[in-house]
Amino acid sequence: MPLRPINAFLSLLHATPPLPLCPPASKLILVLPASFKIRDLVIQPAAVLAPMAGVTDTLFRRVIRGLGGCGLLMTEFTSSEGITRSAAKTLRYLYFQEDEHLITAQLFGAKPDVMANAAKMVEDLGYDAVDINLGCPAKKVVKCGGSGLLRDVDLLGEIFHAVRAAVRIPLTIKLRAGWDENSIVAVDVAKMAESIGVEGVAVHPRTRAQGYSGRADWDLIARVKQTVKIPVIGNGDINSPEDAARMVRETGCDAVMIGRAAATNPWIFLQMQQYSLTGRYDHPTDEDRHRLLSGYYRQITAANLPDGVGKMKQFACWFTHGVVNGTELRRIVHAAPTSGEVLDSVEKFFATRAVAAALAPAVAAVSALVNDQNFSLASGDCTPRVPPARHGASSPGAETVAADLVSAVPVTAEEESTHGPAQFVQFQATLGA
Repeated sequence: MPLRPINAFLSLLHATPPLPLCPPASKLILVLPASFKIRDLVIQPAAVLAPMAGVTDTLFRRVIRGLGGCGLLMTEFTSSEGITRSAAKTLRYLYFQEDEHLITAQLFGAKPDVMANAAKMVEDLGYDAVDINLGCPAKKVVKCGGSGLLRDVDLLGEIFHAVRAAVRIPLTIKLRAGWDENSIVAVDVAKMAESIGVEGVAVHPRTRAQGYSGRADWDLIARVKQTVKIPVIGNGDINSPEDAARMVRETGCDAVMIGRAAATNPWIFLQMQQYSLTGRYDHPTDEDRHRLLSGYYRQITAANLPDGVGKMKQFACWFTHGVVNGTELRRIVHAAPTSGEVLDSVEKFFATRAVAAALAPAVAAVSALVNDQNFSLASGDCTPRVPPARHGASSPGAETVAADLVSAVPVTAEEESTHGPAQFVQFQATLGA
């Protein structure tokens, strides 16, 4: 897979000039842990990228690594059955490059022997740790693993024993609160896992029945932390550095894990690190977002991924929520049928915004001029005559003039009826846990 060009892209990200910082916090904050350990792995900073299907492939992971602030990367959750059958599509999920260390591979499955064999393959590939998925709520996954395993604690114990015996690298788990509100088992599962030799646990304190709705119960993270001695990683409802600091303060967790917020705002790990050190953090500009989105899409195109267009459209549903007029950007991305046209649409969108921004002062000046009914000329004061409105028509105002100016700005190519549907499909990554 031709991924070398991303090095130039990552260098460009590092070359971005410093941005204005948000105001410093008014009160003393509890800084995020500088690091934490899973056996002999020192993870610094104490921030983890959550596994997300369709998102956390090698390209996206390297973007996160390049931006900084993330101590541990995780793969997309991967089928143990697919790995052991050497299915080409499944093995592709486990591709990584050396600069991604420290990195964990996450597996899902329900057969102890298959999970053990898959974990051994992960170890042989050079991963730093292996993680067992006990959280994915997707229907097709819960039939053979994921959060479905939380209904069978005995089987879970067999899987933990089998995988622990098969590998020497650290073993961790990521789990939900339980299957539903009547079966909250996170504390019991974490305690059992520790007794068998699992060396870290990430807790997403929602039930499978909740999916991603409702509020994550951070009190459950605190109860797990109070019960076990192994590192506890908190996950769920972290959308800002302030949220991350509050989770650490309220739960005592050893590290935080970021999922969906990282797809919307890949800078969040760097922001958390800045917030820990200074109480403030950078906000990305439109140009930063353009540079990242364009660079990421170019890497997808260069890699010639079989699902490249779908990956672009899926990522657009996350990332564009941080872009001004992101709804329009999502529309044109979903209307494009090829990766090349997706990239062209992105470039035209940001070019149009740049021209509009350049015209903004002129638009403002003309608007002020039109609204001013008494302006002065060199020959003396002059009150412009505005003909009376006829048949209910109003005189031209600032909005009309501004609209005329903006209409002169080149616009993105219109959606062809043969391409984008009237209502595009809303993609949403299924989190690995």
